[in-house]
Amino acid sequence: MRRRSLLIGAAAAGVSALAARRLIRTSPEADMTTSTSDDTDANAGGSGMRFRDFGGTGLKVSEVGFGSWAIGGQGYGAVDKSESLRVLARAEELGCNFVDTAAVYGESERVLGEFLEGRRSKWIVATKYSGQDAGLTATLERQLADLRTDVIDYYQLHWVPSGKDAGLFDELAEVRKAGKVRFIGVSLYTVEDIDFVLGRVDLDGFQVAFNLLQPDPFMARLGKLHEAGKAIIVRSALREGFLTGKFKRDATFPDPADQRHRWTREQIERTVEQVERFRFLEQEAGSMVQAAVRYPLSFPEVSTVIMGTKSLSQAKSNFGQVPGGRLSAASLGRIQALQVELGLGDRWPRWLRRFGIR
Repeated sequence: MRRRSLLIGAAAAGVSALAARRLIRTSPEADMTTSTSDDTDANAGGSGMRFRDFGGTGLKVSEVGFGSWAIGGQGYGAVDKSESLRVLARAEELGCNFVDTAAVYGESERVLGEFLEGRRSKWIVATKYSGQDAGLTATLERQLADLRTDVIDYYQLHWVPSGKDAGLFDELAEVRKAGKVRFIGVSLYTVEDIDFVLGRVDLDGFQVAFNLLQPDPFMARLGKLHEAGKAIIVRSALREGFLTGKFKRDATFPDPADQRHRWTREQIERTVEQVERFRFLEQEAGSMVQAAVRYPLSFPEVSTVIMGTKSLSQAKSNFGQVPGGRLSAASLGRIQALQVELGLGDRWPRWLRRFGIR
């Protein structure tokens, strides 16, 4: 037991030192198209929306972006379009300028298209090709029509193609050359995916899940990500809502349109129990929501954290209360130690696993 405690303590000390060297420097400039090195430090207290470099693209994006799966009516239950339009407007008022969507997110792109009329220049729009039978180019043409725009700012493949699908990278380059998209990337899932993307100079960035309960693959490649300087979009910062801290062990999701409807009882109970172990962060951040999102925001490698938003109260929290805050180096160290103890992530060496640590 003492050996285990020493190992966990060593892990905490390591990440604390790393965090102390890398506490976020974010730019206060709101210009979306021009980079600047005139950054300002931001620590634990929130101070309004901040803007970050979107990799090497020259774009400036709000550090909290709008995840639009929730307003599509698929994935998180039914929604009212008029409410979604009001939510988007409120996000804009609070400084959000980045929205991420996909053709497979129900009505999301069409709702966004209606909202963006007359205000397209205020937003950086990201969407995805998800393997539709029509093919990438034809799907993109439909998306441009639904979004009521002539160009997509950031177009992603919804996975990392290989084998017979590898030709999609050539097609992605072609639509960029044609001026239909400005920058390109992928949505990925594994350490191997990250290694692949970092080896390609033609890809401007990637999207990845990264949260308190899922530190990898982001943390597994943190050093390389710091050096690469690619645009990084973080999704699932709230672990499908569980890191809000509002769910109990007996939580149910009866709506078939809610992706969590398919979760097993064991999966729900285990996730709730893990979330409870991170409650100590509430004292520093003010709430579990703010703590959960400020975790990925505490790493300068992250360009933006997208948050699913479908109500005005969520918009107020996501874009008015979360931005501008960071977790302390001490908290980041304690987080990593707890992640080790709980066996979260895949990067722990085998010699650690012999002592029950992953």
